[in-house]
Amino acid sequence: MDIRALRYFAELVQQQSFTRASEKLFVTQPTISKMVRSLEEEIGEPLLQRQGHSFSLTAAGELVLNRAHAILAELSQLQAELQDLRFLRRGQLHLGIPPMVGPLYADLLRRYRQRYPEVELSIVEYGGRHLEQAVSRGELDAALTMLPTRDESGLTAFELATHPIMAVLPNEAGWQGTSPVPLEALRSTPFLLYTETFTLSDLLQQRCRESGFTPTVAARSSQWDFLAAMVRSGMGVAFLPEPICRQLDNRELIFRPLAPALIWRLGVIWPQQRYLSRAAEAWLALCRDGQ
Repeated sequence: MDIRALRYFAELVQQQSFTRASEKLFVTQPTISKMVRSLEEEIGEPLLQRQGHSFSLTAAGELVLNRAHAILAELSQLQAELQDLRFLRRGQLHLGIPPMVGPLYADLLRRYRQRYPEVELSIVEYGGRHLEQAVSRGELDAALTMLPTRDESGLTAFELATHPIMAVLPNEAGWQGTSPVPLEALRSTPFLLYTETFTLSDLLQQRCRESGFTPTVAARSSQWDFLAAMVRSGMGVAFLPEPICRQLDNRELIFRPLAPALIWRLGVIWPQQRYLSRAAEAWLALCRDGQ
C-alpha cells in the first residue's frame, strides 16, 4: 500500500475539498483523484461516496482513514527518531574497556559525554581477549584493548598510544635501581599476572618462553591495584604499563623497564564488516582526534 496514497487520502478528508487538498499537498487535483482510486482498487471497496462536488466516507473509508492516521503518525515518529539519531540527540554506545585502561581514558569519555549528552554509555570491563570476542559477536560497538588482536580478520583497529611495560617490584635492596631488568633475571621470582583473558598475560608468557623459561605464576587477578598490593606484600613481581605505575606509590614499590623492552600498544577495535551506529562512529572520530 502506497504511503503517499494514504497521506493524500487523509489530507483530502481533512480539507473536505479536492481543491484545498491539492493546494496543501502541492499536487494537482487529478493526482489526488488517481491516488484515491488506486487505494479503492487495491482495497476492493469504495472509500468515498461522491455527491457532485462534495463527498462523504463509506464504512471502508472510515476504517482506512483511522488506520491511515495511525500509520502516518508512526511514520512521522520514525522520521523524528531517525533525525535524532542522525544528529546524536539519542542513541546508545556499548563500549568495552579493560580495567587498567579506564583511568587513562576517563577524560576522553567525559568529552564524548559532553559532546553527545543524550547518548547513553554502556561500559563493560573485561580482559582484551574477552573484549575481542564480544566485539566480533556484536555484543559491543567498539573496545579499547592491547594490540595486536588475536584474530584481526574480523576486526578493524587503529593504535592510540604506546607505553613501556614496567616490572613492579617490592622496595627492597635487591631490586633498587632504574636500569632495565632482563626478563631472565626474574626467572626465580614468582609472577603476579592478569587473568588469562588479558592480552598482556599472553605476551609476557610468550616472552618468557623466548627467554628460555616458564614462569612460576603465584597469583592472577583482573585488578591492577590488587596486583600491586600483592607485590607490596612480597608475593612476587607484577608487570604494568608505565602510565598505571605513575598512579602507584613509588615509596613502596620499584618500577623498572624490561630488557628487551616490552611495549604496550593500546588501540581501539571495532567490527570490520558490520553496521556501525552513529554513536559508535562519533566515538571512533573522537578517538582519532584525541591521538
